[in-house]
Amino acid sequence: MRKDDLESKVAHLACWRGPVRLEPLKGGLTNISYVADDGREKFVVRCGDDIPVHHVFRDRERAASIAAFEAGLSPEIIHAEPGIMVLRFIDGRTFGEADLAAHVGRIVPLLRICHAEVGRRVRGPANAFWVFHVIRDYVRLIDADRRYLALADTLERAQVPLPTVFGHHDLLPGNFIDDGARLWLIDWEYGGFGTAMFDLANLSSNGGFGQAEDKALLDAYFDRKVPADLRRAFDAMKAASALREALWAMVSDVHLKTPGVDYAAHARDYLRRFEELVARS
Repeated sequence: MRKDDLESKVAHLACWRGPVRLEPLKGGLTNISYVADDGREKFVVRCGDDIPVHHVFRDRERAASIAAFEAGLSPEIIHAEPGIMVLRFIDGRTFGEADLAAHVGRIVPLLRICHAEVGRRVRGPANAFWVFHVIRDYVRLIDADRRYLALADTLERAQVPLPTVFGHHDLLPGNFIDDGARLWLIDWEYGGFGTAMFDLANLSSNGGFGQAEDKALLDAYFDRKVPADLRRAFDAMKAASALREALWAMVSDVHLKTPGVDYAAHARDYLRRFEELVARS
């Protein structure tokens, strides 16, 4: 849909209580988003269809977002229709990369709530997220370097049994908002059932954590000093998280081409992180 047509459609949604003013919301890697002001309140409008190559299905995202709101993690959805979701606007500061390590003490309680509560509230079909499946699917989809398949196998074998929980699975800095009193966790495209290990490793990879930050994160989440096998599983999952993000960008560069997003640079950044993590393991 052309930009003018999309903005016209958004401006005439049935949920508005008066003439609406739209401003593009920058920073997203996949969706086109706007801040909408209808004269009484501000909202965020997320526009995007299903993205099968990324295993993103909007009905499941919407169900996860509703459950996350009910668990107290995410803003309320006030309107949804195919390709469009309208949420209440959170007036706050979006995190940068350095904020993830600096605010581990505030982030861990959000993850615990997510893992304990969101899955109990999800209704209808729900996603499953296993990063090693995603890596294999991405490699075959774009005929990427086949050595990533063998590396995925190796990293998967390092995992240890953990309870099944509902995770966010996309803990980029831009998905945390600090309103001055609390943190919010937004954008549930990849929300689904998996293990806590990926969210922890994903947070660490996206935040560029070092060994000290990793130890603090794991000790805080598990409320104890973690054993060696769990730490090895975390290190392997952290490498898998970086590889998945790099491959995500490669797939996006072929299949999405969102205006203003440099997917190639994103892929290079995360491939560098991945190679560094593999070299240390």
